[in-house]
Amino acid sequence: MSEFDPTQHRMVPAQRWFEDFVPGERFVIPSRTQTSAVFAAFQTASGDTHPIHYDVEYCRARGMPDLLAHGFQTLVHTAPGAGLFPYVVEESLVGFLEQSSKFLKPVYAGDTIYPALEVIELSPGKSTGVVTLRSTVHNQRRELVLEGTQKFLVRRRPT
Repeated sequence: MSEFDPTQHRMVPAQRWFEDFVPGERFVIPSRTQTSAVFAAFQTASGDTHPIHYDVEYCRARGMPDLLAHGFQTLVHTAPGAGLFPYVVEESLVGFLEQSSKFLKPVYAGDTIYPALEVIELSPGKSTGVVTLRSTVHNQRRELVLEGTQKFLVRRRPT
């Protein structure tokens, strides 16, 4: 039997460079149900204590079915590290440049969300290029609840 090697417990898809991306390519992120634990973790991380996000009776008194997720609580699920994108650019990624989002529909406790990233634009430079990804989040009713963009600076293939 061989000795245990913790470095063998990593996802290691083929390394990609700027030239390897094509518009329309998708990176899906695993779905996640917005449980009370997710709400509590976000409250702890964000420091946001408004009752609309953490008091069910407050929400119901205002006509909502359950706790309303903070927009950033929904956005955080588009983090590329939750999917394969950062693994395929492990050697070529220079940095995360920009992020923008539109919050289109409410997300409530109990909703299951389905994040994804899609290559929508490639802007080449001399030694790097910008990969622009469209970020989307749909709910279990197939409604688009969040849409935005993320931009990453990625190295071109070494010559």
